[in-house]
Amino acid sequence: MPDHLIRKLEHFTRLSAADRLALHGLARSVRAVGRHQDLLRDGDSPRHVSLVLEGWACRYKQLEDGRRQIVAHVLPGDFCDGYLLVLRALDHAVGTLTPVRVAEIPSTALMEVLDQHPRIMQALWWETLVAAAIQREWTVSLGQRTALERVAHLFCELFWRLRMIGLTEGDTCPLPLTQVEIADTLGLTNVHVNRMLHQMRGAGLIVLKSKRLTILDLPALQDIALFNAGYLHLGREGSHLDAEG
Repeated sequence: MPDHLIRKLEHFTRLSAADRLALHGLARSVRAVGRHQDLLRDGDSPRHVSLVLEGWACRYKQLEDGRRQIVAHVLPGDFCDGYLLVLRALDHAVGTLTPVRVAEIPSTALMEVLDQHPRIMQALWWETLVAAAIQREWTVSLGQRTALERVAHLFCELFWRLRMIGLTEGDTCPLPLTQVEIADTLGLTNVHVNRMLHQMRGAGLIVLKSKRLTILDLPALQDIALFNAGYLHLGREGSHLDAEG
């Protein structure tokens, strides 16, 4: 069920019972996909939109010589390919980082829900704008942040995004990314990522164990990363659209 999506959208505006019921009704066809599989390939134009219910995926671009740049992390509650409601074909690939469960929603069914539930439409616009803000921060990281700042910023961002959908426990969150996947995200080498992780552990900032990240000092990590969570727009900016019940 799309509970993570609903929880995320309600950081923008409170949905009505009818809104939530409509979103639950979309998740009828669910499939499981293994780790390191392509959900979508560059150039695909499916007639459905995929919503991640469980697990992690990523958007990526791959050069002809095999080099890969991860351009977004797709978490539970995220659409893999909402752009296809507007665009004819995908201009990047979407691959799994862990085993995932995805709901495959016919584009026509999603458009019908958006037409009948304008509050959901407004909330999904908010989600799209937040995704664009995340992309801007990633551009700043690749262009200006040091290696340590990049890794710290990524960890802070993932922690806040996971907290938004209820997947943190205190100061701990899932982090199933390998060092290679972190490197492909941040434009670093695997060796460089390893050094930054060692430095952060040595400074008493984080613990990484069993695919779980514990942030021992979140304010200090955010200071190192030059991280300001404002770009995630978590302040209920659509509260004027709140449903009454």
